[in-house]
Amino acid sequence: MTGHLPLAVTMGEPAGIGGELSLKVWQVQRARSANAGRAFFTLDDPARLAALAVRLNLDVPLREIAAPDEAADVFASALPVLPVRLAKSAIPGQPDPANAAATLEAIERAAGFALAGSIAGLVTNPIQKKTLQDAGFRHPGHTEYLAELAGGVDVAMMLACPQLRVVPVTIHLSLADAVRVLDGNAIERAGRITARGLADLFGIERPRLAVAALNPHAGEQGAMGDEERRVIAPAIAALQAAGIDARGPAPADTLFHAGARGGYDAALCMYHDQALIPIKTIDFAGGVNVTLGLPFVRTSPDHGTALDIAGTGRADPTSLLAAIDMADDMARRRSN
Repeated sequence: MTGHLPLAVTMGEPAGIGGELSLKVWQVQRARSANAGRAFFTLDDPARLAALAVRLNLDVPLREIAAPDEAADVFASALPVLPVRLAKSAIPGQPDPANAAATLEAIERAAGFALAGSIAGLVTNPIQKKTLQDAGFRHPGHTEYLAELAGGVDVAMMLACPQLRVVPVTIHLSLADAVRVLDGNAIERAGRITARGLADLFGIERPRLAVAALNPHAGEQGAMGDEERRVIAPAIAALQAAGIDARGPAPADTLFHAGARGGYDAALCMYHDQALIPIKTIDFAGGVNVTLGLPFVRTSPDHGTALDIAGTGRADPTSLLAAIDMADDMARRRSN
């Protein structure tokens, strides 16, 4: 049962806005009624958070904990912090590869807690991929890294807000490479993971999937590309044969307006920006990144490290709060 287990919030890039977001979200959660939100703790450097709270004039008392089960008793009076020490003091806006090990340690420990069943789920603050890669990290991002930590499971990235859910079939690739590698197996795989995730995590018994076309006007019957007929339509047919309600390929320029969104529960998109442009336009501050296919709940704010405003007090905690609330909802469904 996950009803009383806390959520774990990771450090993210220590030179970014993650620490500020964690502090501000604790203030919001504490101000809610006692039963409105689940307790969480952060895996972070207590000295960094304390200095940040002073710098930003945030009234957030901190208390170190040694294990997740201590978080619930602490949460009402202080932000619980499970210490992950930085190698060097973090300077807002200036990532340092020397702190990459601590960033990854926070993720690894949180994933370990999730696999052990000692937390309800994990919420990851944004990381600076280039800084981690400069220190030897060899994964495109959180999604692929968590899949490896979970034993090499098959995962998909979903971006979700109350009005829209999207799943990009290809993710961290140039547009030219995304078109080149797009194939029916990838579309079918994303559709299966999405349908299962919508049922398990969102409580949708019979998920409806809309599948976006790749080319303008869905290829105009081959006049502007044949990927719809050659690649996408056969994948949709395979999903339908597996009992999944998948429809398309639908022209992307008409797929995301309010009337169209009422006809499906999630949209499969062929490349990164085809998915992220509509959701960030609809709800830039409140979008949530969800990893489907993991054996535990994982969400994240749908934004980056915002190095340009780190340490200024201007960071908006809306997306992290939405990620925590969504992780709480998912954990409750899994426990029923």
